[in-house]
Amino acid sequence: MWYNTKATEILGIQYPILQGPFGGGLSTAELVTAVSRAGGLGGYGAYTLSPQEIVDIDQKIRQATDKPYNLNLWVSDTDAVQGTVTDDVYERVKAQFKPYFDQAGITVPEKPQPFQSRFENQLQVMLDIKPRVFSFMFGIPSADVLEQCRRRGIKLVGAATTLDEALALDNAGVDLIIASGFESGGHRPSFLAPSEQSTVGTFVLVQLLREKVKAPIIAAGGIATGRGVAGALTLGADAVQVGTAFLACDESGALPVHRAALFSDAAKYTTLSRAFTGRLGRGLTTQIAKDLTGLEKNILPFPLQTSFMSSLRQAALAQRKHDMVLFWGGQIAPLLKHTKAAALMQSLIEETSALLPR
Repeated sequence: MWYNTKATEILGIQYPILQGPFGGGLSTAELVTAVSRAGGLGGYGAYTLSPQEIVDIDQKIRQATDKPYNLNLWVSDTDAVQGTVTDDVYERVKAQFKPYFDQAGITVPEKPQPFQSRFENQLQVMLDIKPRVFSFMFGIPSADVLEQCRRRGIKLVGAATTLDEALALDNAGVDLIIASGFESGGHRPSFLAPSEQSTVGTFVLVQLLREKVKAPIIAAGGIATGRGVAGALTLGADAVQVGTAFLACDESGALPVHRAALFSDAAKYTTLSRAFTGRLGRGLTTQIAKDLTGLEKNILPFPLQTSFMSSLRQAALAQRKHDMVLFWGGQIAPLLKHTKAAALMQSLIEETSALLPR
């Protein structure tokens, strides 16, 4: 059967369909368990959580299902040198964004407080709780950490946006590699070259990796239907990771207005921008993203830009000025149909089964 792949064998799941692990409060235990119960692999993006919050969410998921699921962390969770920027840099950013704060009728915030990486503390919790699957982005944990995971029976999944990144992950001995195409919604998880230089399409990347790396490949980006699943598997992927389609489901942590936008005409237009977080990511096109194309030098590094923009986001949502809010979404959004995770899973399975030979 089409669903009996190396990925399903390694991950211990029935169908080679993974739910993208959303960060920033967009993941929920409900979505993770719905996908895992349906035979796929639910995923929870934990990079913004404290160690105790990771423990708590892990316990909540374990209480809801005995099926495998994935916990995700970011190896590199800051681009700010020593956690901050100079006052001169902040003043330039402040001047560039002040018109938008004025439009919302709020004051520009003070310079964000210095940020300290959470990854090491989060990583220790991951080793302690031993999820069946640990995926990571924006780099590769040390060889010692990877070996500790293996000794605990944790399956390792790394994300690559280029062939070079996939080769690095393969050499590190990960169990599976996500081929993250530029069609994807959310952040571009590049780590060997700037994100703007790492915009390979999903199906090209899958074919390159299929020929050049040993680890099984998970296709991610531009997949929301059984036709997309069938195409990815035909080109050599052993599984797919679906993000935007699951983000649009009621079980996700996305705001109702965000989910509605993914089903609206606005979803036809997406943009890669650094304006909202400091890292390049794809979301529905907004005026700010269009205005600041080519002006990225006056944007704070991640995650300081996220903190800087938080009050503007809150005010814009309250005032329904959605053109100043980033709603994550991929290029495939105009094809979305389902608002329930179980229905989406059933549709993906049935459509793929109809397309691929037994």
